[in-house]
Amino acid sequence: MSEEFEADAMDSLKDMPFATIDIKDDCEITDAPHINLERSKENERISKDQIKKRKKKQKGYQPNYFLSIPITNKEITRGIKILQNAILQQDERLAKAMTSDGSFHITLLVMQLLNEDEVNLGIGALLELKPFVEEILQGKELILPFQGVDTFGNQVGFVKLAEGHHINPLLEIAEAAKRTFQEKGFMAGENRSFKPHLTFMKLSRTPWLRRKGVKKIDPKFYEKFISHTFGEEMVHRIDLCSMLKKKQSNGYYHCESSIVIGKRPIGLQDLIREALRRERMGLKSKVKQIKELLLKPETQARIRRELLEGRPASSRPGGDPGDRVLQAPPRTPGPERGHATGHDCSARS
Repeated sequence: MSEEFEADAMDSLKDMPFATIDIKDDCEITDAPHINLERSKENERISKDQIKKRKKKQKGYQPNYFLSIPITNKEITRGIKILQNAILQQDERLAKAMTSDGSFHITLLVMQLLNEDEVNLGIGALLELKPFVEEILQGKELILPFQGVDTFGNQVGFVKLAEGHHINPLLEIAEAAKRTFQEKGFMAGENRSFKPHLTFMKLSRTPWLRRKGVKKIDPKFYEKFISHTFGEEMVHRIDLCSMLKKKQSNGYYHCESSIVIGKRPIGLQDLIREALRRERMGLKSKVKQIKELLLKPETQARIRRELLEGRPASSRPGGDPGDRVLQAPPRTPGPERGHATGHDCSARS
């Protein structure tokens, strides 16, 4: 297998929001925080049998969705780009190991959602999380300051969250999220303790570099940023994002739904996006209802009856075969035909 092929393969699994897995790029609706407030009651439940099956599949647990706190402060993102460029000036081969623009975030929770119904149920769990978050914050803003750089085993580079009073409420929110999703029967969270961090590069995205001797992130690459202050992020949103669906055109992950944290000014574009999103969700709900209606035996029986009522008996399934015998048209008086063959043409069977 060529290195170019390996590179392409890894490009389809990049920018994973946590340290052990990578994901794929995307393109979708720009900048829209999606809040599904019109989900049907049917999507609020998952069968007990399905929950039991999920618990039996713990060994095959592969997260594909996550809760994200997006990093939107341009001061922070500019600082990270300066850090990434400083590293690339020392080793340009690490370009594909860098987190792409628009993808910067903090991961609160990872989970596995297996189908559309479970995604809708996950959206419901996210909405149920909102009052818990409000109770934890008690009307206060949650501001996250970022300072310094570190790595996980010299394999994942991240900007550190500075120590302070903001740590405890953030940990409480992460724990509330884990509890809320697990109560729905989802496999959510990982065994290791939650350590909030802002990833800017991962060597797992460039495995072919190991054969070229690049097996770790050299500390000298980021030594000038060890104590660098990157800025503060005021948490205003928590998103339910897909690791595998295409990203939005702004580089951020495909977002299934969001909850707004604290007070945030709402602009005209936000109102337009929310109106379009609600209309789209309403149409999806109606299409699903129509599909379910058409699958009901009584509906199918009624359709068959109505289709057959307008058809002649001879063309109905199960009709009398004798009814389907075509009647010969009446003969026109005149000289007898068929002398050449000795047969009357109308007598042929």
